[in-house]
Amino acid sequence: MSVSQKKATEMFAFFYNRGENMIRLKDIKIRENLSDEEVLNKALIKNKIKKEEIKEWYIYKKSVDARKKEDIYFNYAIDIELKNKEKENKYLKIEKNQFPQIQVRRKSKYKPVIIGAGPAGLFAGLIMVQNGIKPIILERGKQVEERIKDVDKFKKTRKINPESNIQFGEGGAGTFSDGKLNTGNSSIYSRKVLEEFVNFGAPKEILYSSKPHIGTDNLVKIVKNIREYIIKKGGQVLFNEKVTDFEIKNGKIKAVICSKRIETDSVILAIGHSARDTFKKLYELGVEIQPKNFAVGVRIEHLQKDINFAQYGNKTKLQLPVADYKLVYHAKNGRTCYTFCMCPGGYVVASNTEEGTIVTNGMSNFSRDGENANSALLVNVGTEDYYKNSPLDGIYFQENLERKAFEIGGKNYNAPTQKLGDFLQNKKTIELGKIKPTYMPGVTYSNLNEILPEFISETLKESIIELDKKLKGFANKDAILTGVETRSSSPVQITRDKENLDSLNVKGLYPCGEGAGYAGGIMTSAIDGIKCAIKILEKEG
Repeated sequence: MSVSQKKATEMFAFFYNRGENMIRLKDIKIRENLSDEEVLNKALIKNKIKKEEIKEWYIYKKSVDARKKEDIYFNYAIDIELKNKEKENKYLKIEKNQFPQIQVRRKSKYKPVIIGAGPAGLFAGLIMVQNGIKPIILERGKQVEERIKDVDKFKKTRKINPESNIQFGEGGAGTFSDGKLNTGNSSIYSRKVLEEFVNFGAPKEILYSSKPHIGTDNLVKIVKNIREYIIKKGGQVLFNEKVTDFEIKNGKIKAVICSKRIETDSVILAIGHSARDTFKKLYELGVEIQPKNFAVGVRIEHLQKDINFAQYGNKTKLQLPVADYKLVYHAKNGRTCYTFCMCPGGYVVASNTEEGTIVTNGMSNFSRDGENANSALLVNVGTEDYYKNSPLDGIYFQENLERKAFEIGGKNYNAPTQKLGDFLQNKKTIELGKIKPTYMPGVTYSNLNEILPEFISETLKESIIELDKKLKGFANKDAILTGVETRSSSPVQITRDKENLDSLNVKGLYPCGEGAGYAGGIMTSAIDGIKCAIKILEKEG
């Protein structure tokens, strides 16, 4: 572990294992560009505390309040420990918040198997080795260092590697994203995930930012560090090991088949939302799978400077982070349109896993310094829209759109792209305006109305106009739409026991994370991986 990682670990250990003597100073409004030390001084003055009375301090939360563009400010909360315990009664005490003690009861002679080295799989493996159990992690793709080369190769040569791309490989789909760590809650599991990310090299800002993100450039390094730690502790991480079959006997998992047969009694199925061949195999074997709702749409790009202006105006002198947005609109037809995985200063990327298809996604580096902002713009798809006779029909719905996008894009892996103004008028784009698409390896000017089902395109059109009322400039006629975005979530759910978390009809098989239908993003996937690992650790036998 590097010196910086060691320092971060010590800092985080203080943050989450603090004792009974911490207090929290809240609502510290800062309207000038100050260092952390200067912010602390302001907080102490406000609360009439002398600096020499402090034993330790830490920034707990930092957010931007931009509701009034003429008065934008940073809002801080700071945790401190006072030397004089008697003074603490005047302030808000912090409840002790520790990760629960895991009672390891597992005595099985078999090693647990984890299928998939995305956030769910890696965090499941991490929890296991931290508690003395050595799992085998099977990843169908390559290690992240080699995976990057395959992603770059596709951009240059248009040759897709079906097992090593933006969806498949170490780190999962989240590695090539903005690296958002939002969960919508502040559970102890969220704290644990943040702690481990910092331990393995994430920027310390994620500890207190109200909208933490890591960025693709940092995730690549962090994923490698986690893998090396798991191996150091006795776990195995095997790459280019695609699971092709499962042995199930008397309703229990007995083995997984990849390049070899691995006997086991516990399998965490952290396969990701694009493992369509695995879904099909599980269904063939009789594992209970249900169709679920998902969403389909496009990527929309604006100039980042225009999003900054729309959110912040031009009056503040504060050095603010690049602006983001999160928008939702309920259309007259009963559909919901919403933005998802917004990437400030980011890029639209190719996320297909099969030949002859186009799939889009978005990513940002930690600095978020790209010229464009992009986001998925999605419309909900219910089971009634696609279900015929199989829970896998949602996969076929997605595939149909992806192949249409490939054909209209020119059958050369160019993505179909259209100016927003042309999309609204249902006409093919013939030239671009001030906003240039970032998708690589290239784009073809198209009419996305020819690809999308009418209920999706009509919902998008109505919603874009209405969303412009919430974020001025969102309906800029020069904004770029690139299609198609089909894999924001899994189209299936592998049903599991609510208490034990394993499959309803195959004991020892633990459907986990985004692919199994129980998470939506890096944080929730990692948390689900932790919870499934704990179930295996605490199960007797």
